[in-house]
Amino acid sequence: MASEVRMPQWGMGMTEGTITRWLKAEGETVDFDEPLVEVETAKAEGEITAPVTGKLTKILVQEDETVPVQELLALIDEQA
Repeated sequence: MASEVRMPQWGMGMTEGTITRWLKAEGETVDFDEPLVEVETAKAEGEITAPVTGKLTKILVQEDETVPVQELLALIDEQA
């Protein structure tokens, strides 16, 4: 089963975020709550963490891309 990693909304005024750096690559194993990607918004910088333990199977948004809140960023395979 694949779990989705989406752009969170960290504040009421946040409408988008820019991927600044992926901390994991496709095919790597990730642990629950482990930092996956660094994001920059108009008001803050932060990290999105893994929602589950598994293998990062697909990165859908590349570094330096800006996407809206709730955009699908990556998929993690929990069975891996």
